[in-house]
Amino acid sequence: MLENEDIPFKWRAIVRHYLLKEVNPDTTMENHIFFMTERDFSYETFRELKAKFKMSVWIPPDGKRHRNGRYESREYKIEEIVKSEELHRQMDRIIVEELHLTKLALMTFAV
Repeated sequence: MLENEDIPFKWRAIVRHYLLKEVNPDTTMENHIFFMTERDFSYETFRELKAKFKMSVWIPPDGKRHRNGRYESREYKIEEIVKSEELHRQMDRIIVEELHLTKLALMTFAV
């Protein structure tokens, strides 16, 4: 992500300055957010940026409408991810697709 020219400079600076101090650069986004606690500085950073994550969540078959399991896209705030026990139980069946940040939150964040 840091070497992609399409990523805004300010976001790359935030990642280098705030997020990479707690995690290894080889850590995936899934591992980072699912092992994050409310006391972590990266959690506070994502919360200040009003980060939302679009994820594909595995929905098991219910036997009625859906006879087979399927993935469904859902959007979660960082607070919901860190506090949700259900998401943590399913973390091996969840794929993080996108990270959404607002331009206003990026503009007002001081690096």
